[in-house]
Formats: sequence, structure tokens, C-alpha cells
Amino acid sequence: MLEGKDLISLHDLSADEIEEILALAAELKAMQKAGVEHHILEGKTLGMIFEKSSTRTRVSFETGMYQLGGHALFLSNKDLQIGRGEPIEDTARVLSRYLDGVMIRTFEHEKLVKFAKYATIPVINGLTDLLHPCQVLADLLTIREHLGKNLKGLKLAYIGDGNNMANSLMYGCAKMGMDFVAATPEGYEPDRGVVKNAKADAEATGALVMLTHDPAEAARDADILYTDVWVSMGEEAEREKRRRDLAGYQINRGLLQFASKRAMVMHCLPAHRGEEIAADVFEEHADMIFDEAENRLHAQKAVMALLMG
Repeated sequence: MLEGKDLISLHDLSADEIEEILALAAELKAMQKAGVEHHILEGKTLGMIFEKSSTRTRVSFETGMYQLGGHALFLSNKDLQIGRGEPIEDTARVLSRYLDGVMIRTFEHEKLVKFAKYATIPVINGLTDLLHPCQVLADLLTIREHLGKNLKGLKLAYIGDGNNMANSLMYGCAKMGMDFVAATPEGYEPDRGVVKNAKADAEATGALVMLTHDPAEAARDADILYTDVWVSMGEEAEREKRRRDLAGYQINRGLLQFASKRAMVMHCLPAHRGEEIAADVFEEHADMIFDEAENRLHAQKAVMALLMG
């Protein structure tokens, strides 16, 4: 169903395709824990283009390809002619002659879209300023592990900056029939185009997509509270302004009182304790948060196996 396709946005996938990824991720995770080899991609090579550095993305993709029996190549701007002015479309066509797939972690979303247009091999969005679909697949896998496989009807409350994580979580929840509410300060709302698309997806699954400026309203009866850093890579010049504007949007014990008693607390990492999340709340939910981090490996292995297999 997914072989040869790209993973640019969860909006492009059907609920059945997301379910297929999550089911395979759970199977591959069980095999890896049992020490069972699963060389689905033996002899295949993934190019990993990094214009934004990362701990989890590089290690999980590189380790994942090794465990799948394939090979991963780390490619920075310094390693590619694209960093010296070669057109994106030329780089895409050249790499398509050498590789079986490409993962790109970059700033501008349109750069990724353009690369995928000219590539003839699967292209995976490792992160752009607009979307982070691989993280959300790991998040959905983690929620299934802790709250059960039926995601429909669950409520996820996102608290903080309406960034690429908010955008992708909105898509993921809408596709799976989960209610999504984002609480952000004025001027920090999620992308309007994403909101429009996600609301259309939600109509098809009976889910709710809602924006508010009130964290308590978002958190009320939520099954999952989710946050991300206030200052993302490339926004360092705005650090002090963002800290001031987002000061009331922290996941802490006070906010947890509005959520369901069984509520999960999730964070895509890295975490700045004392900013977007209180240190005590982070440590109380650390096991779950690091399950979420580990699941990047398993979810991405499923993506690579299905797209490149």
C-alpha cells in the first residue's frame, strides 16, 4: 500500500495507512526486544540529508537502517553540492540514481516538497519548520502502548507554541479520530492551512480540532497533555520574547488538575525544565516520555520498511 510513496505529511496518508505503520512498528519493536533479526531492507541504502542537526533523528534513522539490514549515509550541507549552489532538483535526480530512499531534516518545508517532486525514490520528512510527521507516528505508537489500540475518542491537549509539532499532532489526531485542542498565546497559533486541512480530516473521522488561548480549557478532561520547547532551532534571537509570551503555557501540577486522572504527559524532547514543563512533572512522567523517544526508532523503521521494502 505504501511502497514507493513519500512521507511528507500525515495529511497525505489514510487512517488505514497510519494503522499499517503503527502495526508494523509494534511488530518490529517486539522482534528487536526478542533479539530476532529482521533484515527487511538488506542491501538497501538511505541517504540522510541534515540541514538541521539532531540527536534523535540521526541516531534513530541510522540505527534503524542497520537493524533492517541496510546502510545509512549521513549527508550535511558540507557533504553535498547543494550546499554550494547546485539546484535541489538536480541533487534529487542524482541521489535517486544511487540510493533507495532519502530522509531530509531541513528548515523550509517547500525545499522538501521540491526535492520529493524531482526524486524517483521515497522521500521521508525528518522535520521541517512546518511539519514533523515521524515524531507524531512515534507519539501515536506510544499512546497505543499506554492507553490501548483504539485511539478514537481520546483527547490530546497541546500546550505552548503552535509550531511544527502542533501542526503534525493536529493531522495525526484528526486522521485517527482523536480530539485535538491547542492552547497557544495570541500570535503563536498553528499554521492556518494546516488547521483548515485538519478540520476537514476531523470531519471524516468524527474528531474535534479546536484552538484556544486558555491552557485550562485545552487541558480539561484531556487524556494526553503534550508540549514542546518554546524556542526552536533558528529562533534563538527571539528567546527572551518567547519566554515572556509563553510564560503562562507550562505543563505543571496546576494544569494537570484539569486533565483526566489517567492523563499521559508527553514531550518530543529536548526538554527545558522550568519553561514549557515543570521539572517535577517531567520526572514523574519520564518513563513515558523516554518510551516516546525510543519509539522514534521503531516507528521510523516501519516507515522505511514499508516505503523502501
